[in-house]
Amino acid sequence: MEALLEEHEKLSRKGNLSKSIDDIQKTIDLLMKAREAIASNPNSASISLARLQNPVKQSFEAVNIDLKEVYKGLGNYTKALDKKLKDKPLPTTDYDALSSHPALINRAIAMHLLREGQFSVASTFLTDATNNPPHPNPQSGAPNPYTNLEHNLGIDSLNSEALRKQFANMYHILHELKNERNLLPAIGWARENGEQLEERGSNLEFELGKLQFVWLFTGGLNPNDSGSLLQGQQQALQYARREFAHFQGRYLREIQQLSGAMAFCPNLAESPYRRIFHNEDAWEDLATSFTREFCSLLGLSADSPLYIAATAGAIALPTLLKLQTIMKEKRTEWTTQHELPVEIPLPPAYHFHSIFVCPVSKEQTTDENPPMMMPCGHVVAHESLVRLSKGSRFKCPYCPSESRLEDAKKLFM
Repeated sequence: MEALLEEHEKLSRKGNLSKSIDDIQKTIDLLMKAREAIASNPNSASISLARLQNPVKQSFEAVNIDLKEVYKGLGNYTKALDKKLKDKPLPTTDYDALSSHPALINRAIAMHLLREGQFSVASTFLTDATNNPPHPNPQSGAPNPYTNLEHNLGIDSLNSEALRKQFANMYHILHELKNERNLLPAIGWARENGEQLEERGSNLEFELGKLQFVWLFTGGLNPNDSGSLLQGQQQALQYARREFAHFQGRYLREIQQLSGAMAFCPNLAESPYRRIFHNEDAWEDLATSFTREFCSLLGLSADSPLYIAATAGAIALPTLLKLQTIMKEKRTEWTTQHELPVEIPLPPAYHFHSIFVCPVSKEQTTDENPPMMMPCGHVVAHESLVRLSKGSRFKCPYCPSESRLEDAKKLFM
């Protein structure tokens, strides 16, 4: 990547068209001046045009010289891109589990557009998808784990108007919070949904109130005005007395910290409470927390599933391309249907489900072949357990304990 970054920096320096624009503007000024001279004295047209020849020619030559540097920089940058990001064919779709379920894909796209606030685009997409329903062509031999989902989670089951209203409200609250520094709409929403947030163990309502206290205490919209700062401190104290009473049982320590900080008012930046009152990331962190809680109450994840799937696929693509090349050279095929044939290292943020690999068969467990725990505490896949038992008592492959098939318990991960 260093060579690519170096060429990008060169292009940024040499690809500046400001000099070319200045030369073109000078040429335009010459032409305009000549036109005005000819308009005022038509008899001087031949002389004015003759005087223009050399300056205009020199101007065009200067522009061409400037553009040569730009073209050279673009060429080098393009070569660096082609060298680093080589064009490779995409993997085949012979084992595409969703190829025969376009309705699920359409739903994911529509949900993504709604979540991103692209309501007009989502409306147009939903109209087209409904008026022109897809006609899937199932592939023979492809895994089909979504047999019952097509009807239950198809695009027809998407209540787009209700979701549009919900997400419109979410984006309105986020705009007020991040751009206007107005926490009141978010606080109002948290109070309306306080019981559900409490059941989830969420601290969103208190964190919103805490930031509102800090915002008032530090002067609100005019933090540099001494009069606003003094008035804001009084308002913060009144706000704490009015709003924090019902939070004392759960957040007493945090409330005490906010109260104790008032003693350091003249010098909060050097006090032990600096991280509370001078946290530059507080607003952005709270906006993220609000988005997560808002989506969770709708039964949705904080991030768009389509975005997560596309990002994870992009991370896995180089490994899959390499695997495809090796399989083609060795003339082998991908035989597993419920798991990838190679390990794909994904970032921790993309780990959503625990994975158990049977120590006997070396295969990942599935809903059809779940992990089973024997009385001794060791775990193997159900199919391995059946093979070991053979209808009678059997010995654990990892310890001397004996058990029967019916003694094993299914594990839920």
